[in-house]
Amino acid sequence: MFGIADYGAFVAAIVLFLAIPGPGNLALITSTSKGGVRGGLAATLGVIAGDQVLMWLAVAGVAALLSAYPAAFHAVQWLGAAYLAWLGFKMLTAKPGAAPVLNIEPRHYFKQAGLITLLNPKAIVFYMAFFPLFVDPVQHQGLLTFGVMAATIAALTFAYGFIVVMLTHRLAERMRANPRITRVLEKIAGVFLIGFGIKLAVSK
Repeated sequence: MFGIADYGAFVAAIVLFLAIPGPGNLALITSTSKGGVRGGLAATLGVIAGDQVLMWLAVAGVAALLSAYPAAFHAVQWLGAAYLAWLGFKMLTAKPGAAPVLNIEPRHYFKQAGLITLLNPKAIVFYMAFFPLFVDPVQHQGLLTFGVMAATIAALTFAYGFIVVMLTHRLAERMRANPRITRVLEKIAGVFLIGFGIKLAVSK
C-alpha cells in the first residue's frame, strides 16, 4: 500500500510504540494534570511535531549518517540523557507550591513535549532503525510513501493522545482535592525521567 511493506503491521507497530511507557506518555499526563485538556492537547501536538521531525530526518538519511559517525550518535544520546535527567531532577526537588516543571501556558507544553520527543530514546530508536524496515524497496513511491506514513503516524498519535488526555483530565479533577497525591505522583514522574535519562546514556 503506497509503497509501505504491510500497512497493517505498520499501524500495529505505531500503536504499540505509542503505548510503551516513556517520556512522551509522561509529558502528556503531566501536561494534562497541570494545564487541563488544553495543555494536554498542546502537548499532544508537540509530540506529533517531534515525531514528524524525527521521521523526516530518518528519510533524509540522518540514520545512516549517525551510523557512519558514532561520535555524533553518542552526542545525541548524551544530550537526550542530560535533558531528561534535568527535568526529572527539577520534579524531584520541586517544593510544594512551586511553579510546575512543565509550564501551564499551552505554548510551553507544546515546546516541552516536542523537545522530550526529539530526545526520547524510544522515538530515536524507532525512527532511525525500526521505521525504515516498513519501506518497501520495490514498490517505494518516494515522497508519497513517506507522506502516507507521516500522516498515519500523526493521526494515530493524535487519537492516542486525545484518549490519554481525556482519561488523565478526569482523574486529575479528583486528585486536585488531595494535593499530597499530586506531589507524590510528581516525585515518581521525576524518578522515571531520571531513569529514562540514564537508560539513554548507557545504551549502545
